[in-house]
Amino acid sequence: MFLVTGATGNVGAELVRALAESGERVRAVSRSGRSEGLPAGVEAVAGDLNRPETVRAALDGVRGLFLMPGYGGQRQILADARAAGVRRVVLLSGLSAGTGDRDNAVAGYLLDAEDAVRDSGLAWTFVRPTSFMTNALQLADQIREGDTVRVSFPDARTTDIDPYDIAQVALRALLSDEFAGRVLEVTGPEALLPADRVRILGAALGRDLRAVGLEHEETRAEMEAGMPKPYVDAFFSFFVDGTLDESVVLPTVEQATGRAPRTFARWARDHTDAFR
Repeated sequence: MFLVTGATGNVGAELVRALAESGERVRAVSRSGRSEGLPAGVEAVAGDLNRPETVRAALDGVRGLFLMPGYGGQRQILADARAAGVRRVVLLSGLSAGTGDRDNAVAGYLLDAEDAVRDSGLAWTFVRPTSFMTNALQLADQIREGDTVRVSFPDARTTDIDPYDIAQVALRALLSDEFAGRVLEVTGPEALLPADRVRILGAALGRDLRAVGLEHEETRAEMEAGMPKPYVDAFFSFFVDGTLDESVVLPTVEQATGRAPRTFARWARDHTDAFR
């Protein structure tokens, strides 16, 4: 049995599907515990990672645990996992953890999560991806409304990754000992500017979309309307001050899975309905 937390999220949903397709028994934990959309045979469980007592029973009989970062109950969940006989944990972290900057709100919570896993006594693997291709869904309303798309951090070139590929790497780490004790930094296959992604989305939709870069003051105002300032400061540190370089293509996905990661063009073609 494998337990997947964040089972309805971008990566978790892909991992649940991948495990089920591999013939493994899967227990899918989400706050709602909904079973709609899960593959046949997957067990849906309601659980809150800030309340470890709601997850404890779901650990019974589990061999491997996929864990989301940044929740208050993490250390207790890991202790409960060890007590329940769980053999290994795969943590979804992020490339910014590699900066080691604990004063950065994003890197800091990822580093705290990694510390907790290292301290748990379980065999572990950290998967550190770059930005997700699914971040492009934030542009959907603009694209539905017109052909001009305002983008943040227009000069930041990033190797965005399809959550499908993150899940495929996590799958390998859960199913074997090969990646125990390793940090796997995973990227997409190409470094693109926001304008490149807008152009590729336009091609998938059969439209001539044009990207317009936001001034940093506009980006900050929009971001602070939706997230705490320390997290906004973190992203400005990454993509304006340059403390995080997501422009380097790494071979990790191909090395772990035997095939190249999916392109943004493929992701765009697969998700055109979200932009119509």
